[in-house]
Amino acid sequence: MGKNRAPAPQMQSNVTWKNAMKRDWQLYLLLLIPVALVIIFCYAAYPGLRMVFMDYKPAKGYDGSKWVGMATFAKVFKDADFHRALRNSLVFNFLDLLVGFPMPIILALILNELRYPRFKKVTQTILYLPHFLSWVIIGSVAYQIFRPSTGMINIVLQNMGLIKEGIPFLTEKWHWAVTYLLIGVWQGMGWGTIIYLAAMTSISGELYEAAMIDGAGRWKRMWHITLPGIKGTVVTLLIMNLGRIMGSNFERLDVFANTQVREFQYQLAIYIYEKGLGNAQFSMSTAVGLFQSLVGLLLVIAADRFAKLLGEDGLI
Repeated sequence: MGKNRAPAPQMQSNVTWKNAMKRDWQLYLLLLIPVALVIIFCYAAYPGLRMVFMDYKPAKGYDGSKWVGMATFAKVFKDADFHRALRNSLVFNFLDLLVGFPMPIILALILNELRYPRFKKVTQTILYLPHFLSWVIIGSVAYQIFRPSTGMINIVLQNMGLIKEGIPFLTEKWHWAVTYLLIGVWQGMGWGTIIYLAAMTSISGELYEAAMIDGAGRWKRMWHITLPGIKGTVVTLLIMNLGRIMGSNFERLDVFANTQVREFQYQLAIYIYEKGLGNAQFSMSTAVGLFQSLVGLLLVIAADRFAKLLGEDGLI
């Protein structure tokens, strides 16, 4: 038996900032573009938030506008339109999360079990393609498909004898609510599926082989190996989605807007647009935007702390 060798000393990195810049200057140059965009559009606008404490008038500017302190927030919180927009945003965003969050997980589990590569690739492409379509295109297609009299869905259902008259999918508020939610789930589920499939590739194949030897079926392998293997990704995406529960997508709401469904369609994005640009109440719209951001931040921090109590890494 030979003598035990002493552990080799760890090699210290001799890379300096100067050497790194010389070696990878092209990468640092490319990195400047997204960093500059983040600074310009996210941080450079921060000084403008002071208008929430002013009766801001564009013609007078910041120096000429009257300082009103917290009066703008008091005005917003007393506004009945704000209460209606806040209620609709919370309800629809919660339903979006409840219905839309599990769908990518389910689809990823199904696709991960497919053993025909070509069919799997085609299915993935079909699923995530809607993510790259603008809401204008999606809205136009939806109106063509869901029209009460000439829409494809209603025509097919009438020809099958399932209905006698067209269903007002996008012109009656309750039908609109269901259609709006399901279209949102369809548009976003493909992108989430790709993220979960990427996470599943990091799961060791030896775990599946050992489970098969022990007699575990497909459902047990999914429940005891695949789902625990992507638990960290699920928690991370859930925390990020909770941060958006106060937000709303103006483009999505606008393409499905009509007077018959305004009771549900009127959400915070519409409120900010109408108050800020429509009525030139820039202080009020900025106050609502700041309120959304602060509540979203608190939700993310709370969800992160809760995840850590459950033993997960969290985000912060």
